[in-house]
Amino acid sequence: MANAERKGPMPLEQVALRGRRRGSDAAKASTRAESGRTTARRRLSSEDQRVLDHLLAHELDFIDSDEFYRPDAESRIYEQAPDIAKPDTSWYHPVMDDLSASRTTRTVRSAQQVILTGAEERVLFLQYNFARFKVREVQQAIWSGPSRQPTPDQTEEILRWYRRAERIREQIAETNLALVLAMAKRTRMSEVDFADLVSEGNMALLRAVDKFDAGRGFKFSTYACRAILKAFSRQGMKLSKYRQRFPTDFDPKLERSNHLETKRADFERDAADEVRRIVLENRADLTDVERTVIEHRFNLRTDGSTGGGEKPMTLEQVGQIIGVTKERVRQIQNKAMEKIRTQLEANFLGTKAEEEGEEGAEEAQPAADQTPAR
Repeated sequence: MANAERKGPMPLEQVALRGRRRGSDAAKASTRAESGRTTARRRLSSEDQRVLDHLLAHELDFIDSDEFYRPDAESRIYEQAPDIAKPDTSWYHPVMDDLSASRTTRTVRSAQQVILTGAEERVLFLQYNFARFKVREVQQAIWSGPSRQPTPDQTEEILRWYRRAERIREQIAETNLALVLAMAKRTRMSEVDFADLVSEGNMALLRAVDKFDAGRGFKFSTYACRAILKAFSRQGMKLSKYRQRFPTDFDPKLERSNHLETKRADFERDAADEVRRIVLENRADLTDVERTVIEHRFNLRTDGSTGGGEKPMTLEQVGQIIGVTKERVRQIQNKAMEKIRTQLEANFLGTKAEEEGEEGAEEAQPAADQTPAR
């Protein structure tokens, strides 16, 4: 009778039911929170997601300073710092390897538009390393959590500090771009392409920005020059080892054309043969003494061949043969050379006149054919 009259659940059943309801509500809240985090993560662009994944997998390094641990560090380092002019990189064209004076002057003038003092460098490097210091703090906070995953606020904060650090790093590097070009033009390794040399120098400059400690009181250019020269040396050694392992055959297409040198050598050879014929056949009406002087001075033979391994005689030696002084030998040689030059020009002009005459006759022939007969 009592069981039939009872309409509601027993007290123990009510407690169990309330526990199941609380567990269901907690599960729903957890699901909503996880959905909110997923939605926040999905709002990131592909580039931000790539950066975030990299920062969650690799610990970011920085140059420590006592200024980072002050209560008002952020205000002192950023808000109270003086404004520093940003460089203009419109002049930067490293692939155009033009070393002319005008181009070099323009490059130097553009590079001198922004020259950082030691105090300005310390301000920039302090801001750069403080931003990386804040990224490290957020990294440690994320990794110390149970899930090792960032909350939406942590994601926004770590990306914000990382972007600020990259902007300052880019400003420092662009201010010192002219340093890389100056070092590359100074070394000029023949086995390394100029563009590859500049690229390696730019990478060394970025590494120098990450490793430079402005608190020691040195200029960044001093540290960066040494880092760039070391990078150039490593690049040269790497290329040398590569060529030793993989030697290449000679490729004429990669060589500079020597057409002008070959044409000049052929012309000189033809001119020398013509002069030899003029002397040996005596076309210039040389006297016996003049022929003797020319043959011994230029080591010619009466049979048209050269003197083999013998060397041409000096003026004094020729003078001993014909019995005159060397000054007189010089006078005889100059007179004979003038005769040879006149004969050579006559031969050349005569050949040219004959060719022009033949061309004129060919042009006149069609005109004669077109003249009507009377």
